[in-house]
Amino acid sequence: MSVSVVICNYNGEEHLPACLEALAGMRGEVGEVLLVDNESTDRSLEIVARDYPHVRVISTGFNAGPCIARNVGMREAQGEFVLALDNDAVVSAETLEALLAAQAQTGAVIVQPRSVFDHEPDRVHYDGGGFHYVGLVQLRNFYVPLAQAQGEGVIDVDCCISMCLLLDRKKVLEIGGYDERYFILFEDYDLSYRLRSGGERIVSVESTIVRHRAGTPGISFREGPRYPGTRVFFHSRNRWVFLFKNHEWRTLFVTAPGWLAYEFVGLCFATMSGHLWAWLRGKGAAIKLLMELGADRAKVQRARQLRDGNLLVGGALTVTPAVAAKPVKRVLLALINGVLKFCWALSRPLLAKG
Repeated sequence: MSVSVVICNYNGEEHLPACLEALAGMRGEVGEVLLVDNESTDRSLEIVARDYPHVRVISTGFNAGPCIARNVGMREAQGEFVLALDNDAVVSAETLEALLAAQAQTGAVIVQPRSVFDHEPDRVHYDGGGFHYVGLVQLRNFYVPLAQAQGEGVIDVDCCISMCLLLDRKKVLEIGGYDERYFILFEDYDLSYRLRSGGERIVSVESTIVRHRAGTPGISFREGPRYPGTRVFFHSRNRWVFLFKNHEWRTLFVTAPGWLAYEFVGLCFATMSGHLWAWLRGKGAAIKLLMELGADRAKVQRARQLRDGNLLVGGALTVTPAVAAKPVKRVLLALINGVLKFCWALSRPLLAKG
C-alpha cells in the first residue's frame, strides 16, 4: 500500500521538530511527506527548510482552518492512503504498520490510534467516540488512566478525532472530504457521521499510542483559568450546522426537547464564562450558513445506509474536567445530564431504525 504523510500546520514551530523526528523513526514505507501550511507567521517553514529538506511544503496562502489544509493535502498526495497528522501529534514507531494492518483486516475508511497526553502519557486524551443525539461527540476513555481504559485490539468506533488518522484517500474525497465551512471544531465529527451513515467503518487500534501535545492556541481547552471565547463561537455555530446538515428531519423533531435543553445550558455556560456575545454571534453565523446547506443536506440523506436511530446514543455529556471545576458548573452539568437522559428515554423509541 502506498502511503503519503500529510501534516496540517499553523504556527507550529514549537511542535514540528518533535512531530517530524518521530516520523523519521516510524517503521513502514512512506512515499512522501507533505506539510500544508496555513500562512504561518512563526519560524515553522524556516525550520522545515533547514532541518527537514525532504518535506514538501504546500502553502494555502491564507489561514482558513485545518479543514482546507487537510483537503489540500489529500488532493495533492500521491498515496492510496494518507496518514494525516496535526503538527502536535507524535507518532510511535509502530503507528503506520499497525494502522495499515487494521485497515487491511477491516476495510475501514478511517483508522485511528489511541492518543495520550504528551505531558501525561499514562492518561488517555482521544480514543474515538459515539454520536450523542444533541450533536456532540461522546468520547471514549476521555481523561481515563491508560491502565483503566476500556477496549483492546481493533474495535469499531463511530467518531474519529483528526489528530492522527489513516485515511482511505479516494473514499474520503469522494464524499467531499472535510466540510470547509466549519473552520475548526465539529469538522471530524461531521466527516465521521457522513461516512458512518453511508455504511462505512471507522476503527481504532487500541494498542497503538500516539502522544498529543498542546493543541490549537486560542481554541483548544484543557485547563483554566479562562475558557476561550473563540471556542465558544465555533461551538455555538458549528453544532447547529452539523445537526441541520446531517440529522434526519424526524430526528430533529423527536429529539428537540433534549437539544433545546442543551442550548439553554450552553447559553448559561457562555454567560458565566464571559462569552455571551461570542455565543450569540455563533448563532447568527449559523443561521446564515443554514441557508446554504440544502444541497449538502440532500446529498447526505441520499447516501444514507444507516438511519439516525442506528447511530445516535444518549447518556452523560463528555466534558473537559476543568469545565466543571467550579461547584456551580458541576451542578449545572449534573442537571443537564439528568434532563438529557430523561429526554433520550422518551425519544429513543420514536427514532426509526433500519
